[in-house]
Amino acid sequence: MPFTDLPLDVLSSYRPEVEEPADFDEFWRATIEEARGAEGEVVRRPVSTPITELIVEDLEFPGFAGEPIRGWILRPRSENPLPTVIEYIGYNGGRGVVGERLNWAVSGYAHILMDTRGQGSGWGTGGDTRDPYGSGPSVEGFMTKGIETPETYYYRRLYTDAVRLVDAVRKFDFVDPDRIAVTGASQGGGIALAVAGLVPHLLRAAMPDVPFLSHFRRAVEATPERPFTEITRYLATHRDVEQSVFSTLSYFDGANFARRATVPALFSVALMDGIVIPSTVYAAFNRYAHEDRGITVYPYNGHEGGQLHQWVRQAEWLPARLS
Repeated sequence: MPFTDLPLDVLSSYRPEVEEPADFDEFWRATIEEARGAEGEVVRRPVSTPITELIVEDLEFPGFAGEPIRGWILRPRSENPLPTVIEYIGYNGGRGVVGERLNWAVSGYAHILMDTRGQGSGWGTGGDTRDPYGSGPSVEGFMTKGIETPETYYYRRLYTDAVRLVDAVRKFDFVDPDRIAVTGASQGGGIALAVAGLVPHLLRAAMPDVPFLSHFRRAVEATPERPFTEITRYLATHRDVEQSVFSTLSYFDGANFARRATVPALFSVALMDGIVIPSTVYAAFNRYAHEDRGITVYPYNGHEGGQLHQWVRQAEWLPARLS
């Protein structure tokens, strides 16, 4: 695969104009406040598993509108509160079978993995959280679901779920609330970036890995592969709604969350990525508000990025930010 975007020297200083609604902060303040006021209970259940050297729990917590969201908890056996990594999942993946992601827990962290509402059937071993909302006409997938307005857009619910998970995790007795980081790859990286912009005061670090969901205008016009092309197909059919679609998307753009994120961050980008083209990552990275920010570049990789190589870099980078 060839390089999919601009030269690296151009990307390093790429700071495009990104549409930002005047009521961006008020929209998200009201959304999160409403979700926090909804009823719902946090439930942790022990799991029957062959894993014996970690504590494993099935998590359910109230997300958007108090609706139950699933997750996994994996953590070392410790008498002391633990540094914690909350992880979000890539597009159309689910929390899967418990034990698939052990790296953080066996490295001394409490690891909380959030299931993704309505997703979990595109790859991996499945998801367990429903999304009880319909939408107007949309392209198959999630990128155009409810795109008519910011209030009905799918990612409003998903980003809110992610924030509410941080709220829940901070109250666990095994978690040190002053040492929480968020991470994820692709869609998960985009969610981590959104959370870092929405509740930076509740976090100590963010690690968006090849993050999806930034600079929507550029992504829709230049990305050759799905899922951004779901929006392209939608606009090819609904020819008169371009302005309203991009207005909705501006409330969910990672570049807008990045300029509100005030915790250290470690990004990654792959220069042969046809799913998340590099300029969309740099549009967020170059606007990121904290001076302690870094980005690992994988010149010859596609959307897989660094995989375990990037996790090793994260594991080496994170302790100093949580100390």
